[in-house]
Amino acid sequence: MTLSTQPYKGARDFYPEDKRKQKYMFNKLRQVVERYGYEEYDAPILEPLEIYLAKTGEEIVNEQTYVFEDRGGRKVVIRPEMTPTVSRMVAGKRQQLAYPLRWYSIPNLWRYERPQRGRLREHWQLNVDIFGVASTDAELEIIKLVSDIFSAFGADKDMYVINLNSRKLVDYMLNDYLGFDQAEAHAIAKLIDRLHKMETNEFIAKADTAVSAEHREKGSIEKLMTILSANSLKDLPKQLVEHDSSKELQALLDILHNNGITNAKFDVSLMRGFDYYTDIVFEVNDTHPENNRSMMGGGRYDGLVGLFGVDPVPTVGFGWGDVTLANFLDLHHLLPELGSETQLYAILVGDIKSQADDLISQLRAGGVNVAVDWSGRKIGDQIKSAEKKLIGHVIIIGENEISDNNYKIKNLKTGEEQSYDIQQIIDNFKTKQP
Repeated sequence: MTLSTQPYKGARDFYPEDKRKQKYMFNKLRQVVERYGYEEYDAPILEPLEIYLAKTGEEIVNEQTYVFEDRGGRKVVIRPEMTPTVSRMVAGKRQQLAYPLRWYSIPNLWRYERPQRGRLREHWQLNVDIFGVASTDAELEIIKLVSDIFSAFGADKDMYVINLNSRKLVDYMLNDYLGFDQAEAHAIAKLIDRLHKMETNEFIAKADTAVSAEHREKGSIEKLMTILSANSLKDLPKQLVEHDSSKELQALLDILHNNGITNAKFDVSLMRGFDYYTDIVFEVNDTHPENNRSMMGGGRYDGLVGLFGVDPVPTVGFGWGDVTLANFLDLHHLLPELGSETQLYAILVGDIKSQADDLISQLRAGGVNVAVDWSGRKIGDQIKSAEKKLIGHVIIIGENEISDNNYKIKNLKTGEEQSYDIQQIIDNFKTKQP
């Protein structure tokens, strides 16, 4: 039997050039979030199934999780997201932690779904959460942080839009203003979450079947469609505009605009699929015509920590997958040319392995990343190997070079050659990025 060389469906192999790109992205993400005072955490990739059953949402639990029974008869899941996990961790040390608590992680996650552009079964995701701030200062900080991440990658504000909505406003609209009962409101909310994935006529037809005949006769769906056509909070019916949740959301938008985040806007159709969100939610959409989709999202989820038997903690957070981030950077040409982490490729001339090994040890001890070609092939072939590995420089080491302490280094990008002694090599290369 011939084994396949392909990875598991929806997963990826990371060759060095792929890992280099991932490292670049993750390093940028860490730099920005740590600048805001966030600390990195992690947790097991396996979790008890019940922590997702509580509040995550039926679609994730029933259709998108890798669930199995372990040898002890326990139902476990490979984590599809991180929010229940971090909530469990905070609940576990609820009284010992210092608030506001700022945590982040970049975990490996798995969801059993149909692989498509921007969505794979396996992905990594930046998760950023602030615990212990009940005011919209938390949302403001989180959204400013997101904007700073885009800036760190060199993105302009016209490349993306930050959409905001309020689950409190949505609940008031569906329950009080339109008068839907709990089951009807839940079904309509799920439909609104998929509004942009279906034709208007299809949406109306499905909405009609989700509500009672009384609501159809009263024109409740027609009222809903009018609301969903609003481009700003001011376009909503007066009763909704005057609701406290609407005023709070407008105040946050005003502050964001005053802080230069002018690409933040109200989106009445934004629901977010998870059931644990309790107030303001947001998503970021790529404006590129080839990738006009949501890249990341989050919001406030004040009740999740309390499900673990402790007092609730007000919380705002977001998740941002590496696949959508990579697509964004590729399409907008924001990825720099990434060479090898190896700074010098050592080519040995003659029978000098023992002397060369001492020299190379000195270079490595001095902070220089050195790879040695022990093959003994022609110099030209060894240089080709260095070029193929995207290594920037080669160093020629022979008996004369060792005796004179004078080594020729060739820049493979420019073709220039310069000679250095050992200390000069260390001084020139130890602080340089590959």
